Amino acid sequence: MGMGLGEKLRITLFGESHGKCVGVLIEGMPPGTKIDNEKLANDIKNRRPGRKGLSTRKELDECEILSGVHEGVATGWPILLLTKNSDVKSSDYSFLPDQPRPGHADMVEYVRSGGANDPRGGGSQSARLTFGIVAAGSQVRNMLENVGWKCEAHLLRVGEISAKQLFELNDENLLDRTMNMEKLNCKDKEAAEKMSDYLEEIRMSKDTIGSVVELQIEGLPIGVGEPWFDGLEPSLARGLMAIPGARAVEFSHGVNSSLMRGSEHNDEWISSEEKPTLRDSEKGLVDGALGGRSTGAPMSVKIHFKPPSSIPKEQFTLHLPSNEVRSLKVGGRHDPVLGPRAVPVVEAVAMLIIADLGIIGEYINS
Repeated sequence: MGMGLGEKLRITLFGESHGKCVGVLIEGMPPGTKIDNEKLANDIKNRRPGRKGLSTRKELDECEILSGVHEGVATGWPILLLTKNSDVKSSDYSFLPDQPRPGHADMVEYVRSGGANDPRGGGSQSARLTFGIVAAGSQVRNMLENVGWKCEAHLLRVGEISAKQLFELNDENLLDRTMNMEKLNCKDKEAAEKMSDYLEEIRMSKDTIGSVVELQIEGLPIGVGEPWFDGLEPSLARGLMAIPGARAVEFSHGVNSSLMRGSEHNDEWISSEEKPTLRDSEKGLVDGALGGRSTGAPMSVKIHFKPPSSIPKEQFTLHLPSNEVRSLKVGGRHDPVLGPRAVPVVEAVAMLIIADLGIIGEYINS
């Protein structure tokens, strides 16, 4: 089962949306790594809804560290983290498995398992399991900070409403380093207010909307990454595309690269005091990786998320017992947009991947 990520530093997710708990097993955490409970709690908080208009499911998400940590540091043995599910309403999914929801994995899971899957809230396919990703990612923050590596994300777009990119906020000294769900995890305060008003319109119309999360990775030296399929960009793309609802990942100029000439796209190596650098590294669209390895310049990544598939509007879908297409109204507590809650998940995936590549390449001591 593909519930694991990483090679030297490996995580394995477990649990179901409406089961007893969700969590993560972390293997390969270097002994002596400081585990910061305050950062862990803050990262988990930024993943919860917590704002009017988003999902009303109220899980406490109190993270239990059951093994692998002693007196605030990793012992080098497997770390097991979990949180118990306490606010489930399985009756909202009483129409399953008879009537699979449009846009969800209900049908494919039912067929794959021969009807043995747990359909409540999406089971193990649920975004509820991203709790484990965020909890695991938080464990490597201090490790990355010690070598000067940083992953930072924020909500860049909701529908047609766009925020400033992170490098623009830095340039204008507007960046709010305190990321929180009250601002939709968007660091452009002005854009966050517009997004909030727009999301209320979407919610009132009983619909959902797509979104984009921006990720910026800084501090990597030249050379992090492995050849071909374990390159920096392929590794990030694989991990980021596994986040529920992700539909596209763009690096640097992204899809606009296909419209450019080589003379526009290529960036020049120039001399600097510390190391060779790329001329346009301060513009936010420079190639942070070439040939699968970091260039020493910041990496800019955009992750596009589909609109959530659960909508209160009437839809039509196959009713399996009768083999007829029938009306379906999906109840339950769902988000009108995925981006805000995906922000800490994106950060966590990126941190886990570059930490793993850092250990493989011996940039980080294992």
